[in-house]
Amino acid sequence: MAELKTEPGTEQKGGELTSESLRISELFYSLQGEARDSGLPTVFVRLTGCPLRCTYCDSEYAFYGGERLSLADILQKVQSYPARHVCVTGGEPLAQPNCIPLLRALCDAGYRVSLETSGAMPVDVVDARVSRVVDLKTPASGEQGRNRMENIPLLTQKDQIKFVICDRADYEWARFTLDQYQLVERVGEVLFSPSYEQLAPRQLAEWILEDGLPVRMQMQLHKLLWGDIPGV
Repeated sequence: MAELKTEPGTEQKGGELTSESLRISELFYSLQGEARDSGLPTVFVRLTGCPLRCTYCDSEYAFYGGERLSLADILQKVQSYPARHVCVTGGEPLAQPNCIPLLRALCDAGYRVSLETSGAMPVDVVDARVSRVVDLKTPASGEQGRNRMENIPLLTQKDQIKFVICDRADYEWARFTLDQYQLVERVGEVLFSPSYEQLAPRQLAEWILEDGLPVRMQMQLHKLLWGDIPGV
C-alpha cells in the first residue's frame, strides 16, 4: 500500500508525518448501504459538523463532538481494516476544509474513495479520483434553498446524485430536476431513495415504474440489516 504523501503545510518530525487535523465523529468498518457501491465492505470516516438541518437527518449525533485526529492517524486507522473502499461522510464533510487533503491522501494510498456531500457545498476542489455522491435537497428536507445548482455542470460519469424522497411533491420536484439538468446523461448514477419510515419504498418503486424513470431506486441496506443505529 502506498504511504501517505506529504502535503503542503506538513512537516516531518522524527520520521513521522504531522499535519492539520480533522474532527471525526466515528470511523468504522461495515457494508456500504447506499449508492453505486451498495453491499461492498467499506471503511466509513464520518466527519463532525454540518451547516444544514434536514428534517429527515439520520446522523444528528455527528453535528457536535467527535475526536480530533491528524491525517496520518486517520489513514492508520483506515489501514487497520481489510476493505479497499472508503466512504467519507458526515454531517457535511466538506464543512471541514481539511477534508480535501484527507480525500487526496486516501486516493494516494490506493483506496477507492467516495464522498457523501450535500448539494450545499462547492465540489470543484475535490480530488478528481473521488466519486462525489451529491445529495440534492428536496422541498420536504427544509433545505432546498441551500442547493448549489452550479455544482451540477462540474459533475462527471464518476459522480452520483441522490434524491431523498419524502412525499409525492418531492418526487415531482426530483423528476423535474432530472429533466431540467439532464442528470442521467451527466452523472454515472441517479439515485432515488425513500425517506426512512416516511415514504413506503413500494410507493416510490411504483412511481418510478409508472413514469419509466431511468434512475436507480435504493434503500438503505445498513438500516434493513441492523436498524437505524450509528456505526453500521
